[in-house]
Amino acid sequence: MSADARALFNDWAEVYDTQPNPLLRLEQRTLPPIMPPIKGLDVLDIGCGTGRWLKHIERLAPGSLTGTDVSNAMLERARAALAPTTALHLSDSTALPVADASIDLILASFVLSYLADLDTFADECVRILRFGGHILLSDMHPVTATQRNWVRCFHLDGKRIELPAKPLSMAEIIAAFRRRGFQLLTLNEPAFAEPERHLFEQTNKLTEYHALDSAPAIYLMKFVKVEGMDSLGRSERSVRPSKMEPQALSIVNTVWADTPDHWSKTDLSTTGDILDLSGYVVLPGLINAHDHLEFALFPNLGRPPELPPFVNSPEWAEEIHRTHAELIRLHRQIPLNTRLWFGAIHNLLSGVTTVCHHNPLYPAILAPDFPVRIVEDFDWAHSLSFAPDIVEDFIAGPESRPFILHASEGTDTRSRNELQSLDNKRLLSPRTVLVHGLALTKEDIALVNCRGASIILCPTSNQFLFGQTVAPQLLASIERAALGSDSPLTAAGNLLDEIAFLRANHNLDSRSLYKLVTTNAAAILRLSDNQGRILAGRPLTVIAVRDTNTSPADTLANLTYDGVELVLIEGQVQLASQALYKRLPSQTRTGLHRLEVGGHPRWIRAPLPDLFESAERFLGKDNLHLGNKEVRYGTAL
Repeated sequence: MSADARALFNDWAEVYDTQPNPLLRLEQRTLPPIMPPIKGLDVLDIGCGTGRWLKHIERLAPGSLTGTDVSNAMLERARAALAPTTALHLSDSTALPVADASIDLILASFVLSYLADLDTFADECVRILRFGGHILLSDMHPVTATQRNWVRCFHLDGKRIELPAKPLSMAEIIAAFRRRGFQLLTLNEPAFAEPERHLFEQTNKLTEYHALDSAPAIYLMKFVKVEGMDSLGRSERSVRPSKMEPQALSIVNTVWADTPDHWSKTDLSTTGDILDLSGYVVLPGLINAHDHLEFALFPNLGRPPELPPFVNSPEWAEEIHRTHAELIRLHRQIPLNTRLWFGAIHNLLSGVTTVCHHNPLYPAILAPDFPVRIVEDFDWAHSLSFAPDIVEDFIAGPESRPFILHASEGTDTRSRNELQSLDNKRLLSPRTVLVHGLALTKEDIALVNCRGASIILCPTSNQFLFGQTVAPQLLASIERAALGSDSPLTAAGNLLDEIAFLRANHNLDSRSLYKLVTTNAAAILRLSDNQGRILAGRPLTVIAVRDTNTSPADTLANLTYDGVELVLIEGQVQLASQALYKRLPSQTRTGLHRLEVGGHPRWIRAPLPDLFESAERFLGKDNLHLGNKEVRYGTAL
């Protein structure tokens, strides 16, 4: 840390304990429940400040207690408030004055945003922590902080002083510690609530409190250092079995799609327990090129059919927050991770195995046990209206990564002018992926084709909001297109409903429909070669449906959610119908729970008891819907 930055922290020490801070208050009530038993442990508080957590831990009888900080002034104030047995050291967090393997618990509260080097910090944690020891990390929530333009600051002598901070995404923090063999035990993302309200009132910021409306304000992470790491923190099991890696299945009597027009009858897998798929055919797992997973439990929000349709998406967004504010608030009280998991289940039910989630890559959706694969390697912006730094963001990304944004989502002049504005900013290129494109003209699509850009269609969402979709003749002229379901906020249901809509209303041929959700989507999103297709000898990511004696493309074009009877991702059973559940080898059934959707039973690899309890706490018993279809847990229906 620079001398200037250290000076700012020294100044901050004068008022650190006197100025109200709702973030610290929120952490104060939410961190203790995830602390391990402290008695007898050797504890290190990195970035201890004036000792607010050290004072708390002193009362819990640790074996030893140490605090470090970069500010002399902070440490002086801590020294005056703490017991003589608590050791304090002036130290940067990337070079800690602590012996190897000497600490049982590391606490780093609101520290990571000030790090110059996350990897060096993580290496130090590996060095000093004993096997089985824990790390507790907390900080301002990076997503909310970015959305709300939060800055780190304090007030001194009537001046507002900003602190240098570089927010780290939760995904990169988790990845840094996982690479060193740590296991993430807990991730909490608490929001401000009534206990923090009075602090907002004291600073005349009650409007800000209401505007946050259950948005996560901080994050809390708890890691454990697992056995089997060497002195550099590298796991001795350098390739750990992923939770997504199943026991091997040998699928027999298999008919599988090797092209949209042809079935193959060669073996796909030859070792392990046997699953007999006679009477079924196997299609590649579908790719949903555009979704917002956290909105899966929401109903459609818009205008009744008798009112004029919206003319652009900002108009819709502004109106629903006025007319449906209470319903939105209710659903947003459901924990984010619960909503994301239901978004994944919503996709699984329609045979989707890969989802491009057009929102932050929350840690929960990147975890190895998340039930669908998430596209990670892409850049994105919401849209021109909500991304003031879009040019800089686009330039910063490599040509190898798709850049995805909503564009031309509406029917008015504003929507029609967006494409030309993008081109004027040099934002149309082979890496550009435009979502919706409803306002595009024949000339616009010719420009998109010329620039090598792509379009993701979400037809039922467009129909619901704007009363129209991309015209059939224009859709046929798009050279690079894929299909997305958008979210239940506006869509008719799931990805199969989008296929059905295009087949019924645009007379799109089944071969084109097949490619929109398989090979086209894989190419646009630049996915690996075994996504969107089936390759013999590779881990199977496929779906099984009843054999209807039609081509692969025709089978998929006429498929509905109740026809998806098996979903495998990298060989592991993620979904099974009642009929195929009975055929599964017993050991592959572990972790599957029974769900009923629209009256059809499905076995899903997900913690359904916890998910239903979490959501029904707010929405009520037996009142959950995914894509306008009722879902219930268990068998007593």
